[in-house]
Amino acid sequence: MTIKGPAIFLAQFAGDKEPFNTLENITKWAADLGYKGVQIPTWDSRMIDLKKASESKDYCDEIKGICKNNNIEISELSTHLQGQLVAVHPAYDIGFDQFAPSEVHNNPKSRQEWAVDQVKMAAKASRNLGIDVSVSFPGALLWPYIYSWPPRLPGLVEDGFKELSKRWTPILDVYEDNGVDLCYEAHASEDIHDGASWEMFLSAVNEHPRCNLLYDPSHFVLQQLDYLHYIDLYHDRIKMFHVKDAEFNSSGRNGVYGGYLDWRDRAGRFRSLGDGQVDFSSIFSKLTYYGFSGWAVLEWECAIKDSVQGAREGAPFIQNHIITVSQGAFDDFIDKSGDNREANKKILGIE
Repeated sequence: MTIKGPAIFLAQFAGDKEPFNTLENITKWAADLGYKGVQIPTWDSRMIDLKKASESKDYCDEIKGICKNNNIEISELSTHLQGQLVAVHPAYDIGFDQFAPSEVHNNPKSRQEWAVDQVKMAAKASRNLGIDVSVSFPGALLWPYIYSWPPRLPGLVEDGFKELSKRWTPILDVYEDNGVDLCYEAHASEDIHDGASWEMFLSAVNEHPRCNLLYDPSHFVLQQLDYLHYIDLYHDRIKMFHVKDAEFNSSGRNGVYGGYLDWRDRAGRFRSLGDGQVDFSSIFSKLTYYGFSGWAVLEWECAIKDSVQGAREGAPFIQNHIITVSQGAFDDFIDKSGDNREANKKILGIE
């Protein structure tokens, strides 16, 4: 099947100024650039009322109608920020409070309850929109202990993933009830950040059928992980795709653990499409080979280039990488029909 696209994630573009201030305006802007789909951040009320979308199919039809008038489809709903708050280590309480409404600030329990409700609503909203995939972050309880010094106590990692499973399994069950796959983005600062941690989580939730992956190669460039082999390993669970570029330029003073520096000065940094080191030709080929038929969605987070320029260049970049799946083999002109056993014996020299 052929990958759909190009689409664009609106999170980094939505704002208070035109054309980024309403769903109608921003979808027209996206369409004018050549995009065919938009991924909607559900925490941004300028784009969508998540509660209303979870309760009203009529409202969802209105939202779809706004997009359709601009020749745009809704590719997926995102709950990255809400999903992050499903599991927050106390070290990050103050920083992550900003992603939640003020009435739950300084109250981790209430903040978590709010986040869980939000992610569940996204499942129902996706169903009302006729969309069968959604993306989120898993949150993190173990991230402060990613480097094992001081040595981790025995069982710490196992207990962390058990708790993640306890929090996420009921949410995944809601996605099952609504016929929607929940795709986790493997990402630095999340307990799911690479293949090994993904396997731990998947095992903890007993291989839940709605537990799936969003594939974003940029995060693997920063980790120096083989992002092509990752597709070979986990293609059966990859249901979403962020097209984001990155580069890794280490030096004698700056490597993978360069996070104290500004983004522009790190060895690993995100770039606009075509400006980094990601081999997108091979990625699109592999995903197409394995039958991925979801959306190719631009996510812009470049440390250097302006976002509008990145968006303008991104649509044709993605379009030029989408592979129309062949309907036949190049040697179909050869007649392969009939019983060739006798001919094959002659070819092989068999009496």
